[in-house]
Amino acid sequence: MDNRRPARPGRGLPPNVNVARDVALGRRVRLSAFVNLYGCEIGDNSRPGAFVEIQRGARVGARCKISSHTFICSGIDIEDGVFIGHGVVFINDRYPRATNEDGLPQREADWRMERTVARENASIGSGAIVMCGVEVGARAIVGAGAVVTGDVPPDTVVAGCPARLIRTIALRRSARDRGPNGSNAVTQGSLAQGRRGPAEGPDANQDG
Repeated sequence: MDNRRPARPGRGLPPNVNVARDVALGRRVRLSAFVNLYGCEIGDNSRPGAFVEIQRGARVGARCKISSHTFICSGIDIEDGVFIGHGVVFINDRYPRATNEDGLPQREADWRMERTVARENASIGSGAIVMCGVEVGARAIVGAGAVVTGDVPPDTVVAGCPARLIRTIALRRSARDRGPNGSNAVTQGSLAQGRRGPAEGPDANQDG
């Protein structure tokens, strides 16, 4: 059942937020000050932090945490349970230009949007840049400051510029790891090759 509903600016929203009427908000979405939302969808219990912008056509699933100063552009699909650190930037245009071949301001028809998806329970660390046309796999971890130029396999840790495979994640599945309705959403895991270093994983315990 889809619980998202159109936003009603001025009714029950915190001050200093910009939420257009065409935004579809799920239930118990927590908005921080200075968010800028238009034409997007946000699922139940998700938390966009301060100064987050989510553009038209982007989708954020349920139970996601989007930390402050992150930019989610059109064409981005973020599935349920995804963590995004501070200042993460998504890109949807591989060859950006300000003008077209005639020297006029570029219009929508003058460029091709490439879509990107972050799969369920993935984590993207602060300051990461995610290039267009890639997939961040389920439960993958993108290290802080990484530049993601290609697909990230599920259950792996990547870091660096460009992002490279650091290690895989060995999953511990148990009853308490299962998500709502008995799903197999993994909430805890152990790294296959020991503890991760401070530069590899996203920042822990971040507030919006």
